[in-house]
Amino acid sequence: MPGETVRKGILRHWLGTLPSMRSAYLTDLSDAEWTCMEPHLPTPKSTGRPPIHSPREILNAIFYIVRSGCAWRLLPHDFPPWKTVHHYFRMWRIDGTWERLNTALRERLRARLGRNPHPSAGLVDSQSAKTTGVGGEARGYDGGKKVRGRKQHLLVDTEGLVLKAKVHSAKVPDQDGIKLLLRGVRDLLPHLSHLWVDAGYQGRGKEWAEKALGLSVEVIHRTPKSTPERIAMVWAQEWAKEGKEIDWQRLIPRRGFEVLPRRWVVERTFSWLSQNRRTSRDYERLCATGEAFIYVAMSRLMVRRLARS
Repeated sequence: MPGETVRKGILRHWLGTLPSMRSAYLTDLSDAEWTCMEPHLPTPKSTGRPPIHSPREILNAIFYIVRSGCAWRLLPHDFPPWKTVHHYFRMWRIDGTWERLNTALRERLRARLGRNPHPSAGLVDSQSAKTTGVGGEARGYDGGKKVRGRKQHLLVDTEGLVLKAKVHSAKVPDQDGIKLLLRGVRDLLPHLSHLWVDAGYQGRGKEWAEKALGLSVEVIHRTPKSTPERIAMVWAQEWAKEGKEIDWQRLIPRRGFEVLPRRWVVERTFSWLSQNRRTSRDYERLCATGEAFIYVAMSRLMVRRLARS
């Protein structure tokens, strides 16, 4: 069809030259994006059989899985074999390549935005995700959200870029989950000095971060529930008897949606991740695999911004 031909031509012009003769997918890396990512990938070994598939095609296949949410065995045949793609994904997860790639792209993007590459403040929040019937470690029930599965715990900077991710059982409360998330954070982020958290971390979680890590922690509270109009009018009448004229309507907080300071930043990050089907729900057997997919999704988002800025 003419419309489809035009769309493919536009895709080919934007993506550049693909290392194979297959049709382009929307998740494929463009030439500019590949230039940003290539220096941060492990160099192939000089000994042994030379690799058959290029690292760019391996990345394209992994980005396709993250975005589409398909199973490894359902990877389209015009990509490298799924066992090969899974082998590289697993190998880069174990040696920390995904986390290092996320760090390198984040620092470069922050510098492009005019910010210090090493953030001094961050935000912490968690989101419970349902799991599937594939089995696996660390699963539980979140009584607050009424969700059986795992929690995605994130530490993000003020731009919403992920500094560190931790996946654990949903039954672990936030006050204990922050300890799992921030373990070793001083070595990774030596300039970090301030955190914004919600009321779920108030108590032992906040105290641990202040005493063990030396961070200043600020708890962001929601606006209290609105006062009934009848009670506000009674209060105003009582104050009027004492000679204080007060407008009772000012005693009622504003109704409707309210944007909480700083909290919306980390919520927006969860929204970015939910646009990838593989991270919108927990399909993994291992928590480390879920963490790696978070770094993969954020790396794809950041490299797109770097290439287009």
